[in-house]
Amino acid sequence: MRKALRWLLALVVLIGTVSTASAATAAEPKAVDIKDRLLSVPGMSLIEEKPYTGYRFFVLNYTQPVDHRRPSKGTFQQRITVLHKDVSRPTVFYTGGYSVSTTPSRREPTQIVDGNQVSMEYRYFTPSRPEPADWSKLDIWQAASDQHRIFQALKPVYSENWISTGGSKGGMTATYYERFYPRDMDGVVAYVAPNDVVNREDRAYDRFFARVGTEECRDRLNGVQREALVRRAPLKEKYEAYAAENGYTFDTVGSLDRAYEAVVLDYVWGFWQYSTLKDCADIPADAKNATDDEIWTSVDTISGFSFYTDQGLAPYTPYYYQAGTQLGAPTIHFPHIEKKYVRYGYQPPRNFVPRSIPMKFEPWAMRDVDTWVKRNAHHMLFVYGENDPWGAEPFRLGHGARDSYVLTAPGMNHGANVAGLVPEEKALATARILDWAGVASAEVRDDPSAATPLATFDARLDKRDVEREPALRP
Repeated sequence: MRKALRWLLALVVLIGTVSTASAATAAEPKAVDIKDRLLSVPGMSLIEEKPYTGYRFFVLNYTQPVDHRRPSKGTFQQRITVLHKDVSRPTVFYTGGYSVSTTPSRREPTQIVDGNQVSMEYRYFTPSRPEPADWSKLDIWQAASDQHRIFQALKPVYSENWISTGGSKGGMTATYYERFYPRDMDGVVAYVAPNDVVNREDRAYDRFFARVGTEECRDRLNGVQREALVRRAPLKEKYEAYAAENGYTFDTVGSLDRAYEAVVLDYVWGFWQYSTLKDCADIPADAKNATDDEIWTSVDTISGFSFYTDQGLAPYTPYYYQAGTQLGAPTIHFPHIEKKYVRYGYQPPRNFVPRSIPMKFEPWAMRDVDTWVKRNAHHMLFVYGENDPWGAEPFRLGHGARDSYVLTAPGMNHGANVAGLVPEEKALATARILDWAGVASAEVRDDPSAATPLATFDARLDKRDVEREPALRP
C-alpha cells in the first residue's frame, strides 16, 4: 500500500512537471527569422541575400510613391540594402546620394556603434527610377520623404536608436532629411557636405584654390591645366580618336570641344578632391616641356576624358538635374590661364542634362536648409577635409544649434572622416556618436577621451579610401 502511494505521488509530480514544461514551451514565442521580418513589411521584396561573416546582408526593393504629396499618382521600386547585425543594436541610415552598392560595406558610424546599417539608393538613380520619369518629382523634400517612409517601415524591426549619415551628396541628403523630418533620427553625421547657399556667390572657391596645399604644388597643377588648353588642337585630335574608338558621343554637352574644355577645367579641382599633397610628386613639374602624352595622361587620370560624353553623363543626370534646380553648382575663375584659351568657362548643370528634361532653379531651397541648420541643429556632426574644395562652402552652426559640431580633418580630402580628426576632436566626435546611438558607456559619458569604436576594424567591410570619380560633382 505504501509503495503504491509513493508510485502515485511520483506520477502526479511527473505529470505536473511535464504540464508545466509544455505550458512554458507554448508561452515562448517562436523566433522569427530577420528575413521574414523584413519581408513582412508592406511593399518590401527581396532581390538577393549575400553572406558576410557576423552579418546578414539583404538587397531589397521598397515600393515608394512617385509623389509623396499624391501617393495615388503612381509608384516606383526603390532599392535599399540592409546589413543586419542584431535588432538589439542601433541602426545607421546611410545614403551616398547616388546609386547604392550591393556589396556588403560598413560606414564609419556603423563601425563606431557596432550596429545595423540600412542604405538607400537616391530616387531617380537607376534602377530606382519611375518609368516614365516625371523629373519635377526629383527634389530634396521628395527624397527626404523616401527616407522617412523607409524609417517608419523599419523602425518596428530595428527599435533602438537611429543615426543618419552620408558623404558628400549623401551628407547633404542626411542634412536635408533632418531639416524636413527632425524627429526621426537620434543623430546625424554628415561628411564633406557642400552648402551652396547663394549659387551666384562662389568667391569662397577662388580663395580656396589660391591657398590650398603649397605654392609649388599649385604651380604644377596650374601649369598642366593651362598647357592642356594651349595644346587644345593636338590633344583634341587625340580625344577624337579616343571617342571614335570607344563609341562616345557628345549630344548632351553639345560638342567634343565643350567636353574637352570641361574635362580640363575640372583638373585642379579633381586633384584636390581625390588626392593629397604628397600626390603632387606625380604631376609633371615642367608642363611647358612635357610631351602631349604626359599632359593627356595627367588630365585623364584626374578628370577622366570619358565623363562628359553622353555615355559618361547619363548615370549622373539626376545629380546635374538637382544641381541645376535646387543644390546649386560652383563657378570658379582661372587667373593663371589667359582668357583667349578659355572658351566656355565652368559650364552650368543645364549643359549636362538632356534638353528634353525641363529645369528651373529654385534659389530659396538651399537658403531654407542653411537657415534651419543654424537655428535648429540638434545632435548634428559635420566633418570636412582641410584640402577638399567642396568644403569651401560648409554648413555653419548658429546660436540655435544644440549639441552639434563642425570639425575639419587636417590635410584630408573628400574622404575626410572622424578617424582623420586630431585626437581630441576624434574622441569628442566618437563619444557623441556613441551617446546619440544610445550605446555610450558610463566611462565614455564621463570622459570622452575614452571613446573608441565598438566594432573591430574590418579592412573589407570598412574601406575608408575616397572613391575616385571623374568630373566635378560632390
